[in-house]
Amino acid sequence: MADTPPADGLSATSRRFVMHWGEMGSRWGVNRTVAQIHALLFVSGRPMHAEEIAETLAVARSNVSNSLRELQGYSLVRVAHLLGDRRDHFETSRDVWELFRTIVRERKAREFDPTVAMLRDCVVDPAFANEPADTRKRIQETLTLTSSLSVWAEEMLRLEPSTLMKLMKLGSRIQKLLRPSQTK
Repeated sequence: MADTPPADGLSATSRRFVMHWGEMGSRWGVNRTVAQIHALLFVSGRPMHAEEIAETLAVARSNVSNSLRELQGYSLVRVAHLLGDRRDHFETSRDVWELFRTIVRERKAREFDPTVAMLRDCVVDPAFANEPADTRKRIQETLTLTSSLSVWAEEMLRLEPSTLMKLMKLGSRIQKLLRPSQTK
């Protein structure tokens, strides 16, 4: 008895990937359908039109349209045109490192950078001097940390993937390098 392909056209592995990515997206504050559409485009590795996406994921066409706009806003999906087909098709990068960098860059710009800017505004506001010393200290320390993390993130985003992989593989060995007097 031959296996018949599922109605959604996805293999069991691809379906599992798409479903899990949707679950993880909702835990990261991203709409489940948005995350599933991105996962579908990534795992399929080809441009898809909105109707095909809606049919594959069994979601409303309007939901797909809104989700695609959101993904375009995050620079994760772009329009692709196919010869002989007037419909807009949508695709995402097939390079996992490019996607990682895009996600980090976009989330940093939307979530992290405004926090750094707000903290800087607090510190330069003349009213800041009227705050209790311990409050000023905590806000200044938070600004120092977030500013340092922002610079570090920008530096990491500029590194080649092979260099990032080497850094990640170093793991705890970096601690030993920075604190040579420590032993296991």
